[in-house]
Amino acid sequence: MATIAPHDISSTVLRRMKEGGFDFARAHPIEFYAIFPDEERARQAASSFRGESLNAQVVERDGAWHLQVSKVMYATHAGIDDFEHVLQVLVAPLGGVLDGWGVTQEVGEPPR
Repeated sequence: MATIAPHDISSTVLRRMKEGGFDFARAHPIEFYAIFPDEERARQAASSFRGESLNAQVVERDGAWHLQVSKVMYATHAGIDDFEHVLQVLVAPLGGVLDGWGVTQEVGEPPR
């Protein structure tokens, strides 16, 4: 079975967001996820993300440590891809693996 490259997944998600009426004209908090084998390494990675448009949280779930980094940004393929690359460079040496991204779409009136 062939695997889908992450950028292809992002393209599909962004296309579905557009079809659903997502507001690409404004910045949104986009959540990026990584999984670590232990709390220490997850917190070490989290400490790298501090700033006005960044927020990082670490939680334990199902025996693994999950890092969630929220970044306020525009939902563009290039922006998401660039930040995933930054995150990958940071988490890989700490034994972490990326686990995707997501954004909450507000429910409003359907597009006309």
